[in-house]
Amino acid sequence: MDERAMRAVRKERPEPGAVLSRLPVPEPGPGEVRVRVAAASVCGTDVSVWHWNEWAARRVRPPLTLGHECAGTVEAVGAGVDPRRVGERVAVETHVVCGRCLACRTGDGHACANVRILGLDRDGAFADRLVVPATNAWPVPDGVPWHVAALLESFGNAVHTALAQPLTARTVLITGAGPTGLGAAAVARAAGAASVVVVESSPERRALALRMGADAALAPDEADAGAVRAAAGEASGVDVALEMSGSPDALRLCLAAVRSAGRVAVLGLAPTAAAVDWAEGVVMRGVAVQGVTGRRLWQTWLDATRLVARGLVDLSPLVTHRFPLEEVERAIETAAGGHAGKVLVEIGGGSP
Repeated sequence: MDERAMRAVRKERPEPGAVLSRLPVPEPGPGEVRVRVAAASVCGTDVSVWHWNEWAARRVRPPLTLGHECAGTVEAVGAGVDPRRVGERVAVETHVVCGRCLACRTGDGHACANVRILGLDRDGAFADRLVVPATNAWPVPDGVPWHVAALLESFGNAVHTALAQPLTARTVLITGAGPTGLGAAAVARAAGAASVVVVESSPERRALALRMGADAALAPDEADAGAVRAAAGEASGVDVALEMSGSPDALRLCLAAVRSAGRVAVLGLAPTAAAVDWAEGVVMRGVAVQGVTGRRLWQTWLDATRLVARGLVDLSPLVTHRFPLEEVERAIETAAGGHAGKVLVEIGGGSP
């Protein structure tokens, strides 16, 4: 391979699809590192941008290299970066924060007002190489394989959502068993939850939820509030509900199934406004509702890495499909089908 050029999956125009192009290898600027990408995983955001739905058309301005969740090896550093980082195994935080806004300056960089996201606002990870700020390259222990390291950013969403409240000895409902919801089930189990109930439409993902630590996995048509409470073994309602699907019906189920003074954490992004009985369903019952975005920088990364590296959570079962970079369209469509776990794009070029 010509080391002066690299492969990259490019969204060249505002339309569905993308092309596999060859681009010059980028050079890291001051404070940046260049990562030789070993593996990237497909996110629902990648599917939206590939298909060019209404949200993507409003949000993204081509041309742009797609993809964001990834891991690889630092192969070059820019000015001001410790040269000893060359050769370091890293996973990448895809939210590039400004460091200047109020959220950043008060320890809430995950909610940065000026965030720029890989694969949406700047070139992303479906490429042989990727340049990011050095702070966004999180060190990964040698014992964590690439197919797991590439999931750490996505897993971080699960960790942040699940650990937004205490889970030890709590009964937990999770609506949506996509890869993030499945990760949340594993976190709840590792945290010592008393019971974990998952609601998910896909039979394959319900089965996977049981492998990842759920005690029960219900289909939506059998999961009213009473059924959830019975499955959790708590007639008064679950202590914690985690909404990971983006379904308005799922949010209403979370609020109906949680006990009075319980907690609901919401990560899923609903495509339309969700009608909720705020007076009787939330306020008068003292239910705490928290929106969750991204990963706390850098506490979530530390928590996620420890959970995986120390064997408390095994993410390997989540990887159900693998494709080479040349077959990225198949990877996208497999993820879009709703029956896969995590879909991996194997790019290569990293150390084991």
